[in-house]
Amino acid sequence: MTLRQTGPERVHLVSTAAGPLGGDHLELDILVTEGATLELGSIASTLVLPGPGRSAMVVTAQVAAGGRLTFAPEPTVLAAGCDHAMTVRLALHADASAYWREEIVFGRHGETPGRCHARFDATVDGRPLLRQEFTVGDPAVDGSPAVYGDARCVGNVLVAGPGFTHPEPGVAPGRAVLPLAGPGTLILALAPDAVELRRRLA
Repeated sequence: MTLRQTGPERVHLVSTAAGPLGGDHLELDILVTEGATLELGSIASTLVLPGPGRSAMVVTAQVAAGGRLTFAPEPTVLAAGCDHAMTVRLALHADASAYWREEIVFGRHGETPGRCHARFDATVDGRPLLRQEFTVGDPAVDGSPAVYGDARCVGNVLVAGPGFTHPEPGVAPGRAVLPLAGPGTLILALAPDAVELRRRLA
């Protein structure tokens, strides 16, 4: 991964090699200092490929008092045969704000997805705001009408702190907006394709 500054407060991730491949372990550490603003995205989707072993992506982010972080990369695509772990650790000061989007696509066109375990831990002043995890790639789970059904994508958006407008709670087909027990709102969505997923997460 390469980081490229694309604006006064904006950075994009650029993949300078294929992958991650099985066996790769990538880590990204983000620090937003007091009163600062950072928007972090990516140039293109991340394609997770199979290889000798499990791949992992770990993102650790800290946002200090008055800081504001937007993390909105393009989707992660789970190619058939991959085995991937995604971990996010987000720590916010009580006066900090974050908008965090994650999107996962179940394989390339016409293929079954590889396996992925995703975990998201967010805290505010050390107190838990969100603890969430899910698995993709288990046929018994993926096709269950109680889990993903016929969806080909899953995603979520965490809106935390006073720096962003929080959507109204509610439930609609393929979408739920849930207030958290803290300064945050969680949007969860399922969709048949990445375009519709992005629309439901907006």
